Parts: sequence; structure tokens; C-alpha cells
Amino acid sequence: MAAALVAVAVVTMLAKAVGAAWDAAVRGWPVAAVLAAAGLAGLGWQQLRAVRRRRAQAELLAVLQIPLARIDALNDSEFEFALRDLLIRDGWSARQVGQKGDQAADVIGRHGQRGRIVLQAKHTTVGGKVDSKVMYQVKGTAGPVHGADVAVVVTNGGFTRDARAWGDQHQVHWVDRERLRQWAEEGVPLHDLLRLPVLRPRRTGVRRVA
Repeated sequence: MAAALVAVAVVTMLAKAVGAAWDAAVRGWPVAAVLAAAGLAGLGWQQLRAVRRRRAQAELLAVLQIPLARIDALNDSEFEFALRDLLIRDGWSARQVGQKGDQAADVIGRHGQRGRIVLQAKHTTVGGKVDSKVMYQVKGTAGPVHGADVAVVVTNGGFTRDARAWGDQHQVHWVDRERLRQWAEEGVPLHDLLRLPVLRPRRTGVRRVA
């Protein structure tokens, strides 16, 4: 008899606890709904800000112009990122990859009509000159290592006569201070500046057997 009374008491207590919890949930649902709505609104606002920020960055890149005096004041890494941004402005998808062991590639880009490009950045003093050894290195890695269709060495200084001649002969494009001014300051697209050709699309598919 005593056990039965205890069981009834336990069931009664559980029923009261469940009822109390249900009443609390019912009374508290407006608060929960408001909190949920506030959370969703906050998330939506963050996403809107991110979209606006990306749009503003895209608009700035679209009209990006960098004076040579500002370029001269950059460090090596900042120079690489500036070249990346200039490529993006010109319609390339590009990323900065320069680091130790980069095998003569500081920026790699891709263009729907002009293929894959590799930039080797050489930030120097105004009177500094890039020699032929840099051109050899870029030629040796641009295609075989990075799969590039276009190889370019860019400096805010100059190139030796031998470096320019070797580059012209072996399809390693060069951008010296004057060309950099046209590209960065005047907004001339790099592919126009270097007269890069439009590549023919590569044919894919099964060969027809005669």
C-alpha cells in the first residue's frame, strides 16, 4: 500500500513539473520569438554589410590607379599585392603567391581569353635594374612549373639592355618603370600594354576516325 502511494505521489509531481514547464514555454514564447528574430536580423545585417563591402572593393578595383611615387614607397610584399589588384582591375582573376621558394612567381592570374599569366615582381630603387638572370629564371619555371601562357617581369626600376633583348627573344615580357606608369597610373590594361594575343580555345572531345 505504501509503495502504491509513493508511486502516485511521484506521478503527480512529474505531471505538475511537466505542466509548469509547458506553462513557462507558452508564456515565454514571445520572448524566444523576439530573440530569434533579433538574431536573424543581426545575421542579415552582417551579410548585407559584407556584400556592400565586397561591392565597394570591386568598385575601387575597377578604377584603381596607383601613382609611381606610392609604388616606390611600398615594400616587396605590398608591391606584389598591388600588381595583383591591377590584374584584377584589368579583368583577370589573380592571387598573390610570392613567398620563399615561389620558383619565380609572385602573382598568378587567369583570363578567359588570354590564358594563365605569371608575374615576377622586382621592387627596387628608381635607378635599379633587373638583369638577364631573372629572365632566365622566369623562363625556366613559368611554363614548366606554373603552366603559364604568359610570363612577365615587373619592376619599378629598369632592365639591362641584355635582359630586355633576351626577354623579347624568348617570350618573357618585361614591364619597366615607364610601362608600369602607363599600367598603374594611366589605367592601360596590361594585355593591351603588352599586346597579348587572344588565345584560341583548346579543342576537347573524341577524335573523329576517317
